[in-house]
Formats: sequence, C-alpha cells, structure tokens
Amino acid sequence: MDLLSNPVFGGITEEEYADMCACGCVRTAEYSGGSYLFRCGDKTREFGVLLSGKIHIESTDLWGNRVILHDLSAGQAFSETYAFCGAPMMVDVAAVGDCKVLYINLGAMLGEGRSRGWYEKMLYNLLALSSAKNLAWSGRMLCITAKGIRARVMTYLSSEAVKRGSRSFALPFDRQQMADYLNVERSALSKELGRMKREGILDFDRNYFRLYTLDG
Repeated sequence: MDLLSNPVFGGITEEEYADMCACGCVRTAEYSGGSYLFRCGDKTREFGVLLSGKIHIESTDLWGNRVILHDLSAGQAFSETYAFCGAPMMVDVAAVGDCKVLYINLGAMLGEGRSRGWYEKMLYNLLALSSAKNLAWSGRMLCITAKGIRARVMTYLSSEAVKRGSRSFALPFDRQQMADYLNVERSALSKELGRMKREGILDFDRNYFRLYTLDG
C-alpha cells in the first residue's frame, strides 16, 4: 500500500516522513497468525497502522468468553486512544493471519516532533482519526444493544449494506466470528439466519449475504 496516501499521513511529504523516521517516531513489525500485538493490561505509547493482513480487536473475560469488537484490514489504525492516555489496554489486539504493522511513537512525536514542520499536520490527522473511530464505535453499540438475535443481525447487516452501498456483500467474519461480534451463541445465530432465509428476508452462502425487502 502507498503509506503516504493513508489518512494518518494526510499532507505529509516524503521528506517529512523521512524526518519522522529519523526522529524515531516510526517502526515496523511483523506478526504471524494467531499471535497478539497487544494484550489486555498492556500499556503503550505507540499506535499502529495495519500495512497488510487482518487483525481483530477482542474482549475476553476471565472465563474465556470472547467478543470481537472490531475487524480491521490493511490501512486502518488502532490503539491510538491508549497511546495518548497511557492507560492499560482493556482489549486484546490479535493477528487473524500473518500481518505487518507500522507503529507511530506518540512519545517521540509529542516530544522531539513538536519543533518539526509535520507536527501540526499529524495532530490534525489524529483528531480526524479519533472522530472516525467514534462513529465506528457508535455503530458497534447499535448492534449489541439491539434486543434479540434477529434485531442484532438486522442492525448489523443493514449498517453493512449502507456502508457498502449494496444489498449484496461479503462479511469479514466466518460464522463463529460473526457470533462473537454480535455477542450471541453461534448455534443460536445459525438457527436465526436459517429462519430469516426461509422467510425470504435474506439469502447467504457462507459469509456472502443478499438482503431483501419484505415486499420482495
């Protein structure tokens, strides 16, 4: 991917990016599938931009029950709030498959970077990133606060249709991951999807869905 086309680096020139590297503001790291980039309780002054692969932001309780909070693909950023606040992370960040990450060190950026020409651009970009994340979290809350499995499914699929501008699309989750995201049991989710398919509300083939209006 063209790194400087990412919104995190909006307005940053190649020379300014090279200066960020010289200041120790950026580094890259690679992870294998199934490994963790961050664990709950970790503290960090860095936030990441996913260069390749896919990661999940997850919450797992003491009894091992997992909820997938967000699915991130190449180009998306994560952990910026924790990097700013310095608070212990409340989530796990897990590599779904092999992935590569660019880390931006906010400690270095807010320290030595203050005197650099790119500093104000990066602050603006981070504000825009934070605002976009708030919108994403709002959508997530709409899904998990809906009453009943069907309501959660319909809220989630409707939001995906609006986001993609189409009633036919592939989800980034398998069935277990979809259940974790909606915070429901997999077997109950599969039964409800089967009922909705028989009622003509939707059709699906694995993770590919087609949505229909009730009037056909």
